[in-house]
Amino acid sequence: MENITPYKLVIDIETSNSFADVGGHKNLAQLNTSFVGVYSYNKNEYLSFYEDGLEKLGPLLQKAGLVIGFALNRFDIPVLDKHFSFNLFALPRLDILEEIELSSGIRISLNILAKANLGIGKTGHGLEAITLYKEGRLQELRDYCLMDVRLTKELYDLVKRQGYLIIPDKITDEPQKIALSFKDAEMPSKLF
Repeated sequence: MENITPYKLVIDIETSNSFADVGGHKNLAQLNTSFVGVYSYNKNEYLSFYEDGLEKLGPLLQKAGLVIGFALNRFDIPVLDKHFSFNLFALPRLDILEEIELSSGIRISLNILAKANLGIGKTGHGLEAITLYKEGRLQELRDYCLMDVRLTKELYDLVKRQGYLIIPDKITDEPQKIALSFKDAEMPSKLF
């Protein structure tokens, strides 16, 4: 069998319905994926997968040495899992939000985190993405999702370079430095 060098993917998904549509967070698996944005470190490119092309995403995920996201474990993976015949929960994953919570006990939005560390924020929010989908504004949906992928990638890269992120205090807004360590050593050297 041919050796395949594992690679890192950054992913973010959008849905065509909301928690209100499915009866709350307990029915997370009933959300429908409208778009998946991906950044491939191996290809150094952003990839787009609309709902009717998700079968093309499966092979990429299966070969990934690490899947990176923001709220990946409590949102993206549970929603995406029904689309594939393999177990997405078995993939090597790094959830930036989860790492921040484990390190500091703080839960923070991607928008606030990106503004504090990168000087730029999100271009909208998830409910707007549902509206874009329903109105057929698919290019805008793509652009919105890929911006979230870009922010997540840049935050991951920043931690790899400097070993911390700045988190504004919820009460005083004073910046706090939260030490983080994202080790690629957890990635297998080869996948077969």
